[in-house]
Amino acid sequence: MTGFGPHLIDAGCATRFRIVGFRENRWWTKQGKALIRLQGNDLRISLDSAMNTRRLAEIGIAIALAAVLSLLRVKLPHLLYGGSISLHMLPILMIAVRHGVRAGVLAGTAYGFVNLLLTPYIVHPIQMALDYPVAFGCLGIAALFGRAPLALWRLAAGVGAACALRLVAHVVSGFVYFSDLAPEGTPAWSYSLAYNSSYLIPETLLTLLVGLPLARRFAMRGGLATQPAPETFP
Repeated sequence: MTGFGPHLIDAGCATRFRIVGFRENRWWTKQGKALIRLQGNDLRISLDSAMNTRRLAEIGIAIALAAVLSLLRVKLPHLLYGGSISLHMLPILMIAVRHGVRAGVLAGTAYGFVNLLLTPYIVHPIQMALDYPVAFGCLGIAALFGRAPLALWRLAAGVGAACALRLVAHVVSGFVYFSDLAPEGTPAWSYSLAYNSSYLIPETLLTLLVGLPLARRFAMRGGLATQPAPETFP
């Protein structure tokens, strides 16, 4: 606990929410406006509530943006067995590196159900789960190596790991439920791996190329940004 005059506030709370000033029983944000006139645990609860509301709003916006981007697909004729790519993973990955694994998994899983509504292809309930909520929920693992701001290689490693897990989900689904589509003499697992890799690897590279600098910048703006406290308080 760190004392400020007669009042106490948890130091971790102050660091987490980047409170920049306290005087006359008021806490101040970077805008120089009084955030709330509460102390101790009441202040923690109020800030937690505000941050949770903001986080949920960002998740909702990310899901909507991902849905729009999923409709803006680029067809690449050279892809094995056809296929197309888009940037629909980018908003979900940004939520993960900004808010952590749990928020990323939540956003990805929710988007998986939205994607199911937009492009449904169901042959079995387990296949549906693997190809939609599970596959996109794996994108939350992008925060595996920590939340931004991080070194670019750590962000890239997290995104790569997340996309690799998504690939595993699709490959398992294809191996179990679409093996009859494999050409004669081609093992089902080989066909599933080749098909899913043919579009997911280029999509991952495109996402890294376009989104990595943006995701890092976006994550650095998380929370209530720190700024020097105003000299005078009303």
